Amino acid sequence: MPELPDLQVYIESLEARLTGARLEGVRLRSPFLLRSFDPPLSNADGRHVTGFSRLGKRIVFHLDGDLALVLHLMIAGRLRWRDSGAGLPGRIGLAAFDFDAGTLILTEAGTRKRASLHVVTDPAGLAAHDPGGLDPLQADRPSFRERLLEGNHTLKRALTDPRKFSGIGNAYSDEILHRARLSPVRLTHGLGQEEVSALHAATRDVLAEWIERLRQTTADSFPEKVTAFRPEMAVHGKYGEPCPECGSPVQRIVYVGRETNYCAACQTGGKLLADRALSRLLKKDWPRTLEEME
Repeated sequence: MPELPDLQVYIESLEARLTGARLEGVRLRSPFLLRSFDPPLSNADGRHVTGFSRLGKRIVFHLDGDLALVLHLMIAGRLRWRDSGAGLPGRIGLAAFDFDAGTLILTEAGTRKRASLHVVTDPAGLAAHDPGGLDPLQADRPSFRERLLEGNHTLKRALTDPRKFSGIGNAYSDEILHRARLSPVRLTHGLGQEEVSALHAATRDVLAEWIERLRQTTADSFPEKVTAFRPEMAVHGKYGEPCPECGSPVQRIVYVGRETNYCAACQTGGKLLADRALSRLLKKDWPRTLEEME
C-alpha cells in the first residue's frame, strides 16, 4: 500500500503536471471503483484542477467549484502518466482521467479490486474521508506523545493506526521502529520519556529521508515504481539479510497475512518474537482486515 513518502511524491508529480489543467472526463472500466453516486462523477467534467492534498492514504484532487475527487489506492492501486487519450492497460486498468495536459491511468494488480473513488462537494464531505491521524511530519513531540499514548497498544499498531498517525503503514513502521531501536510489540504505556523522544525523532527522520530519496529517484519523471520493498530499506522485506547496523539476520513475524520485520539484536534485546506467542499477545490489538490498515 503506498504510504506517506510515496503519496507525497505522487502529489508533487501531479501538481507539476495538472495544476490548472482541465479535466475532460473520466473513463471507468470498473464500476466498482466509484463508491459515491451523488453528485455523479460527470459533474467533474470540464472543471479545472486547483490543487492536490493527502488525507491519510488518500489522494484528493481539488477542482474548481469546491468539487473534489478522493482516491484511495489501497494495496495494489498505482497511477501512470500517459499521453492524452491513452488506452487502459489489460485487466489491471481501472480508470483513465483525461486532462487537456495528458491522461492519468489508474491500475490495480490482483483479482480483488479494493481501490476506491468518491466525489464530494463540500468541506464536510471531504472531512468525512479523513481518518483523523496526526501528520507525523508536522506533529511536535508533545502532540505526538499524547496521540501515541491514547490507549495501550503495541508500537506497530499505534504507528499504523490511521486514527493516530496519518500515512504510516507496514513498511515505514518497520523502518521507524528499527531506527528508534524499539520492539514492534512493546506497549505504548511502557515507554519512557527518552524512548518516546527517540520514536518521535525516528518517525520524522525516516519519513523525511524517504521523501527525499524518492524525489531524487523520480527526478522530473512520473513515479512509476511505487513499492513497499526497496533495496535501501534497513529491515522491511529483508528477512534473513544482515541488519545494516549490527549484521545480525533480520527476523520476521507474520500475523493475519502481514509481515513485520525487525532486528532482534537492535530492537528486542536478542529475543526472537514467535508468531504464535505474538498472536496471543496482540489479540484484538492487531488489524484483521485491510480496511483497518487503511
